[in-house]
Amino acid sequence: MHFNYRDVNRGQRVHIRETFRADDVIKERADIHHIEPVDVDLTATVAGEDRVDVHGRITATMNTVCSRCLEPHVETVVIPFHEQFAMADSTDLPTDDEDEVIIVTDERVDLKPYVEEAVFVHLPFAPLCKEDCAGLCPTCGKNRNEQSCDCSNERIDPRLAGLQDFFKK
Repeated sequence: MHFNYRDVNRGQRVHIRETFRADDVIKERADIHHIEPVDVDLTATVAGEDRVDVHGRITATMNTVCSRCLEPHVETVVIPFHEQFAMADSTDLPTDDEDEVIIVTDERVDLKPYVEEAVFVHLPFAPLCKEDCAGLCPTCGKNRNEQSCDCSNERIDPRLAGLQDFFKK
């Protein structure tokens, strides 16, 4: 996943369409069992003043486990991607972070680390099989999406437990 900085800066529009394995991105996630090869569809264009704008989208499909009901499901995440690159000599590197521009020193720019970072950042924090997943009953363990239970899950603050019998008289 590369583009030549000088070619793009001369006005050429470069389309980058590739797939890559992102197994290293999910290796620390126990709730994501498998990730399909990630589809990358990016375009590199001139952004003015010796800058190159790379934008597009990344599509990742993964097999996850719902964090509420523990059922496996497939989730697809579409990730917007937008980065700007600028060429600089090693002596011209900026010392402040006022611009969110990635400084490159080589004409051939490798996008894979930036794409992997975007995938990692957009992985679901707590995957859900559906937004309104009812989860598991904390008392009997039944999946509340499939069947209801009659368990009482009312929790009483232990500091106020003494008042529980006060109103029964």
